[in-house]
Amino acid sequence: MTIDIEVLSKESIKPSSPTPEHLRHYQLSFIDQVSPQFFMPWVLFYPKDANFNLNNQEKREKIKKSLSEALTRFYQLAGRVKDDGPYVECNDNGVPYVEAVAQCELSEFLENPNLSEHNKFLPYQLADVNDLLAAVQVTSFNCGGIVIGLEISHKVADASSFFLFLNSWAATARGDSNILSPCLDAATIFPPATHLPAFNPHMGMSKNKTVLKRIVFDSSAVDTIRAKYSSSNKDIEYPRPTRVEALSSFIYSRYIAVTDQTEANPNKVYTIILAVDLRRRLDPPVQQNCFGNLSQPTNFAVSNNTEDGFSGMVLPMRNAINKVNMDCSIENAEKLNRGEVVPMVFTSLCRFPIYVADFGWGKPVWVGSTKLLYHNIVTFIDTKSGDGVEAWICLKEEDMVKFEMDKEVLTYVSLAKSCVF
Repeated sequence: MTIDIEVLSKESIKPSSPTPEHLRHYQLSFIDQVSPQFFMPWVLFYPKDANFNLNNQEKREKIKKSLSEALTRFYQLAGRVKDDGPYVECNDNGVPYVEAVAQCELSEFLENPNLSEHNKFLPYQLADVNDLLAAVQVTSFNCGGIVIGLEISHKVADASSFFLFLNSWAATARGDSNILSPCLDAATIFPPATHLPAFNPHMGMSKNKTVLKRIVFDSSAVDTIRAKYSSSNKDIEYPRPTRVEALSSFIYSRYIAVTDQTEANPNKVYTIILAVDLRRRLDPPVQQNCFGNLSQPTNFAVSNNTEDGFSGMVLPMRNAINKVNMDCSIENAEKLNRGEVVPMVFTSLCRFPIYVADFGWGKPVWVGSTKLLYHNIVTFIDTKSGDGVEAWICLKEEDMVKFEMDKEVLTYVSLAKSCVF
């Protein structure tokens, strides 16, 4: 359904305590420097719960107060990115904060969620990041439910850092006494470069004609697809692929099949790009609460014969992940810029703490994202029940029409037209 939202107020939330002078210069790491500058969006839906006696005004006050307190630990998010150097000026200018009201019941929206409407729950378009690092919108519904939309700039954070902040903020609102603070050492692990490689960090961004669909693989579908891409070779240590390996292979193989890529581009290289968290892969490993961009993309070419499941897709995927290094993103960007590959990017947020952000009135009943600035990108998250996987897929409009009508896709998934809890 479409939804009408009215903005009631706009302000800036500053840290509850001024940032000390010696912390006013937050150094970006090399990976931060070469990361694209756009907002990462996340939208959390909270229905009214009879077990919590807070009205929406009280909830909004708690959100604002806890955001201000959380920003004393994540003080860089209240600053501004500077163009004249690889750093953030931690000037306590604050995080833009918007309050809005929706003219409907939250249950009405969740019965038939329209993903193209999710951007209305966010204060900024994803490309309008400019020098900002975070922004928040709180939308109230007639029923007493609320939606929290959070955006954080990819220039300073990856997905792990995003949820570190979100859940630390929620814990602050609950009044937890043991709240995890960020480790801000990324620039010492990956020192910034004086001269950056020549590539366009905004390459591939496409604001128009990109369509977002959410499809759901239930547990039986996941098991069937994992079996489909398993190897019969008993000498392989792990002949059964992981959920992400199998689902990535399945989605890309069907994309190639339905869009006739092998016929239209016989000389192209067909490539899967995977986002890999480096925190546990570094030597020595760094803490999971290390804030910043500590993820890197790695890519591998797949066989034009997509029936060659395990050896053609799963095994190269594993090898690519094992070989991930700092040169991957630059090499990939150069190849993409020359138009030599037909890529699809996969990011897995499975097992991430997505559904734990309890601000004091219960956990979200559903979480979601918005249409991104790229096509051919897939994000995996666990279903709320934990036994299935949601795939949030951005494709060109003409490709999505073919993909969502593919008989093999429809055999395994539901094109999630509603949220069932």
